[in-house]
Amino acid sequence: MNPDDFPTPDADADIVPPESLKSRIDAGEESTLLDVRMTSEYEEWKIAGETVESINVPYFEFLDDEIDDDVLDRIPDDREVTVVCAKGGASEFVAGTLLDHGYDVNNLEDGMNGWARIYERTAVTNYDGPGTLYQYHRPSSGCLGYLLVDGDEAAVVDPLRAFTDRYLDDAEELGAELIYALDTHVHADHISGVRALNGEGVEGVVPEPAVDRGITYADELTTAVDGDEFAVGDATIEAMHTPGHTSGMTSYLLGGSLLATGDGLFIESVARPDLEAGDEGAEDAARMLYESLQERVLRLPDGTLIGGAHVSDSAVPAEDGTYTAPIVDLTDRMDALSMDKDEFVETVLADMPPRPANYEEIIATNLGQRTADDEEAFTLELGPNNCAASQESLADD
Repeated sequence: MNPDDFPTPDADADIVPPESLKSRIDAGEESTLLDVRMTSEYEEWKIAGETVESINVPYFEFLDDEIDDDVLDRIPDDREVTVVCAKGGASEFVAGTLLDHGYDVNNLEDGMNGWARIYERTAVTNYDGPGTLYQYHRPSSGCLGYLLVDGDEAAVVDPLRAFTDRYLDDAEELGAELIYALDTHVHADHISGVRALNGEGVEGVVPEPAVDRGITYADELTTAVDGDEFAVGDATIEAMHTPGHTSGMTSYLLGGSLLATGDGLFIESVARPDLEAGDEGAEDAARMLYESLQERVLRLPDGTLIGGAHVSDSAVPAEDGTYTAPIVDLTDRMDALSMDKDEFVETVLADMPPRPANYEEIIATNLGQRTADDEEAFTLELGPNNCAASQESLADD
């Protein structure tokens, strides 16, 4: 149903900006959400948190002139309720209808689309390399990126196309020029911002081993091989080939202090190995991932920070609010990092989560094999990332 076709309720509910809801959740305030999307959409992707109570009642339950009592009984009448839909139209109608029935409700501005436009930048205070390092976090999908600034130069790792202007503006705000935009791999859950930034005069960098997957625009960019270094002020970004999640996966050691691991290693899990290789090639990819972790990543100094390209709702941030952790902490709490190869492979393959939504179209777009305008690109990447292996099977008991 088109939002313009919803009946107009007699009452207008207050609008809540998504940033305000996020601030309440971060502050540990109890939040009750009424999500009126279809149940299939809700179960795939919703706003969650330790202090969030989320209720799903599809909007069509409110279309009748007389709403069933059992529907109304599912909605708390002793507290404020924020109504959520995909874009804000259905929730506006439902919120107004519930106001007519005496409920204390408001409407989340722009719905889940608005939620997906939240993008936070936090300083990594445990970073002890040259300059200042920031982590970007997109709460709606868990996507993470990194901005390294030293003097009047800056570089961004794993940028999102939807936030192209944000990176340029942030660098300018911090008194620097964005000179590099680097991708760790061909992403399967979001549209990369490297090409867009390259078009704005930033030097785009992709891993050379990823070019063989069919990147059509590699000649327009710089390609990075294992051991390549990129100077940002007095800081150095060193490329480290760490295949497994994909054949071209390349981590970047930022200022000798934090390893941006892409989808190879997260602070709560390791990569899934099937998005490029498929089910038939997943076992070989998992063995490759084991070797990358054991022979490359875990041989760095114990205090080296790990920062992945994603984070799940279950991850616990560090004291500085970033989703980073030193290698020694990960080896202490993640069983997968102390397994032998056969056990690791068996465990990683045992309980694979669903593949990311639209991942085939997203990969093709990131390869340059299909085109998508900004609106389509934004829509393609809505939803959970699902680029990690099952946390339950890999975490320390």
